[in-house]
Amino acid sequence: MDLDAVPQEGNATLDGHAKLMYARDAQGRVVTTRSRGWEAEEIVTSHAVDVLIEQARDARERVARGLASPLEYWMYERRMDVALLSQTSGFWQWRVRRHLKPKHFAALSAKQLARYSEALGLPVSTLQGLP
Repeated sequence: MDLDAVPQEGNATLDGHAKLMYARDAQGRVVTTRSRGWEAEEIVTSHAVDVLIEQARDARERVARGLASPLEYWMYERRMDVALLSQTSGFWQWRVRRHLKPKHFAALSAKQLARYSEALGLPVSTLQGLP
């Protein structure tokens, strides 16, 4: 992308911040520049956040009915999916999926809960329930 083509439309999801992008200057060198974003990016980001909010809402209902563990709610509330929670917690994806079930979540050790707690940025006591 040329330096003068870097989008500057603005993006509400960036909350007034700019992000660093790479572009080519007039001499053909790759340089860094700031971008305020563009409308297409804002639309896609907003849609993704809306999906995660809906997933958190659905998970909260499943937890309240005893069909899911609080881990599922907090995963979506923290804007994560199974793959990302797996990466940040160090558990294999199949184990994260298993821990989303109430029976298996209840059997987690203090050490395992601490790993999830750190990955989600929550105290263990908060992780074990709903807000």
